[in-house]
Amino acid sequence: MTEQVILVDENDREIGTDEKLAAHTAGKLHRAISVFVFDERGRLLIQQRASSKYHSGGLWSNTCCSHPRPEEASKAAAHRRLREEMGFDCTLQHAFSFVYKSRLANHLWEHEYDHVFVGRFDGTPTPNPAEVHGWRWIDFAEMLGDVRANPDKYTVWFKIALEKSGGRDGFQSNREPL
Repeated sequence: MTEQVILVDENDREIGTDEKLAAHTAGKLHRAISVFVFDERGRLLIQQRASSKYHSGGLWSNTCCSHPRPEEASKAAAHRRLREEMGFDCTLQHAFSFVYKSRLANHLWEHEYDHVFVGRFDGTPTPNPAEVHGWRWIDFAEMLGDVRANPDKYTVWFKIALEKSGGRDGFQSNREPL
């Protein structure tokens, strides 16, 4: 069965479903999740997407990202994908949401209503190699410097989420303490 995404309007109200690749080909607005996990030292866990991904393969991004399935809450999808991609789970809090539209390679579009979740984890991830090529903990300021110096190494939604957050504190201002 093909994976479905939840189509939404600009207010995140569900208006239907579509096959994931079809939604990305047509540029239809759909719900997404992005997870940012920090450790006790304030470092961010980032991943390099597997080169086999249908878009943005080989690029560095936030800890994990995906789409809720029909009838699945965004927070539940964030937990599911954290386990599936990175091999662990942790407490997550909603930080903020944003809408963006961006043209990708292969005639695809990202047009997403992205719900950003933040968590804390102090262990070692065990990523799924079908999803993740590499990973590392990185100091937030160092990562911001590298994103500025090498923007083509990072996914479009990761860069937008960083901008929308307003910095490290922006991932904390709209949620309970970890």
